[in-house]
Amino acid sequence: MRLLRDERGRLHIDTPLMAESLMDKELLDSTEAETSFRALPNLNVIKLGGQSIMDRGREAVLPLVEEIVAARSEHDLLVTTGGGTRSRHVYTIALDLDMPAGVLAKLGASISEQNALMLSILLAPHGGIKIGHDDLTKLPAYMALGSIPVMHAMPPYGLWEEPPHRGRIPPHRTDSGVFLTAEVVGARRCILVKDEKGLFTADPKKEPNADFIPEIEVTELVALDLDDLPIERAMLRALVSARSVREVFLVNGLEPGHLTRALAGENPGTRVYRAG
Repeated sequence: MRLLRDERGRLHIDTPLMAESLMDKELLDSTEAETSFRALPNLNVIKLGGQSIMDRGREAVLPLVEEIVAARSEHDLLVTTGGGTRSRHVYTIALDLDMPAGVLAKLGASISEQNALMLSILLAPHGGIKIGHDDLTKLPAYMALGSIPVMHAMPPYGLWEEPPHRGRIPPHRTDSGVFLTAEVVGARRCILVKDEKGLFTADPKKEPNADFIPEIEVTELVALDLDDLPIERAMLRALVSARSVREVFLVNGLEPGHLTRALAGENPGTRVYRAG
């Protein structure tokens, strides 16, 4: 880029985007790149599910705390938390009051943050520290200090959440938030810790004969158009367009060692990946 002086003596920045419409298809195509700069390529971003893990209390959470503490000696970690049952409760109240999706998103974020606070306190003796979205740029310092940063996973759309295509539940919730976090920092791995082995063709709690899916390409999963999913459809759409994160792992946090195996590069559950 260089500075140009016009006939009136005013300076302008000469760039390819100068005086161009940012909606022009040809211009948008010219900005395409297969990869983006990865600020934290060794970071592993983990989400502990709200309903599947946090709501179960000490029986589910404390073994995972031990696993996270042990893993920190070998891996850079950012731990995030979902909302769970309490977010569903507040969604129900807000829906009954005819609140828009943006208000529901704001309410859900507060529940997810409560879980992050509790988890950071449990991890405090081992370097656990609660951070906010604005603290992402401080992650290199936290890693250098050996800390275990904990952040709530709800993305910061808040009141500006886009209206969903179906219903009024915010489409970008904590799965989307943890994935977008991993993508923007160029993380090594994105792991969703649930209470099931991984992905099935139907909810195994309702359909015991549902088939297990150990690995699937994301566009194939979207094309299946399953009636129910343990992961957000908005997250899958983000994975289709991702530049840095090419796979997401779903693991059963109730099975000891599954998170550790996923951090080591194994697939103890389901791997959803982007081809190419």
